[in-house]
Amino acid sequence: MTAMPPADRPGQGRPTLRLALQCGKGIAALPASRARIRRLVSAALEPRPAEITIRFVGRAESQALNSAYRGKAGPTNVLTFGYDGADRLCADIVVCVPLVRDEARVQRKPFDHHLAHLLVHGSLHARGLDHLEDQEAAAMEAEEKRILRRFRIADPYVADATTETT
Repeated sequence: MTAMPPADRPGQGRPTLRLALQCGKGIAALPASRARIRRLVSAALEPRPAEITIRFVGRAESQALNSAYRGKAGPTNVLTFGYDGADRLCADIVVCVPLVRDEARVQRKPFDHHLAHLLVHGSLHARGLDHLEDQEAAAMEAEEKRILRRFRIADPYVADATTETT
């Protein structure tokens, strides 16, 4: 399933986000509304124009991609594949829905909050942020927290983040 809404109208004072949403095998429906996904991704990518595809997948597809592209066994919650775009940021983001559900349950977080965090996290990777070094990780986490606060989502790095931050 692929859905590509029309691009935002130019001249509205905000960058254009072209967003395609896909559901892989075993994923019957989007795990959040198109509008919510768009708002989260837009918040993480501001102020750059972007062309993003988000694919929601099951464990098998996530595991295959994680093995092929990262050389790691098992599924992972989110993968980001960035591409060179002449005038815009381009990326594919893959989210393993069953793993995100399991992680949310184990971490005692609302599923929609954990999903929001991982959509922002994957979008920040598309923007070029990373967490391989401590300093990079601190900067990326701070940006994630800043964006998630706009959506009244608690700090995702707190052990039990079930309450909203102010």
